Amino acid sequence: MRRIFVTAVMVAFAAGAVVYGAKFKSTWKAPDVDRLNFAGRRVAAVVIGGDQNLQISAEEEMARLLTARGAQGVAAYRLMPREEMGDKDKVRAWFERAGVAGIVVMRIVSAEKEITYSPDLWLTTTYANPWDYYAYGYGTAIGGINRREETVVTIETLLFDLERNKLVWAGVSEKTNPRGEQKVVKELVEAVVSELRKEGLVPKGTP
Repeated sequence: MRRIFVTAVMVAFAAGAVVYGAKFKSTWKAPDVDRLNFAGRRVAAVVIGGDQNLQISAEEEMARLLTARGAQGVAAYRLMPREEMGDKDKVRAWFERAGVAGIVVMRIVSAEKEITYSPDLWLTTTYANPWDYYAYGYGTAIGGINRREETVVTIETLLFDLERNKLVWAGVSEKTNPRGEQKVVKELVEAVVSELRKEGLVPKGTP
């Protein structure tokens, strides 16, 4: 996962591309859940991946932002030994002993490069009148086109209610040319809270 971010950062700097905010491609809410109340309750931040350094930094950032929004955010790596994180029964036991009421899970599902083309000559004198353009058009088959390479990272975010033992909200978001995993996590958590407000899962007055 860290290699994905580092590669994307290098591409972004090399291309001089603008970093766009995270946007949701799709979201889903459990139809039988109207409102969640995690205020003052322990919610675990979970980042699934093989890079321990990324997991620690991202979970800490997510936990901090969850706490700032009224829950008791806690990084999952603080609750259990790393070697037991792949065992679902042991993970469940650790969460239950810690009194965790909810889990927010983030996982990178893909990182793909996209090529875009943007015209940059349409406002120049070449396009000012049909005759100049006619001469220009005949002189070249393709002109005024810039090639730009961008990396699009797709991230899955899930919210589980442990009392109901079910998934209550899910979202798939995209981040173009991410520059730093902590910034990505911060933007995503803020975007998730915004979506939960819209869905009525948290009070609209929640900071």
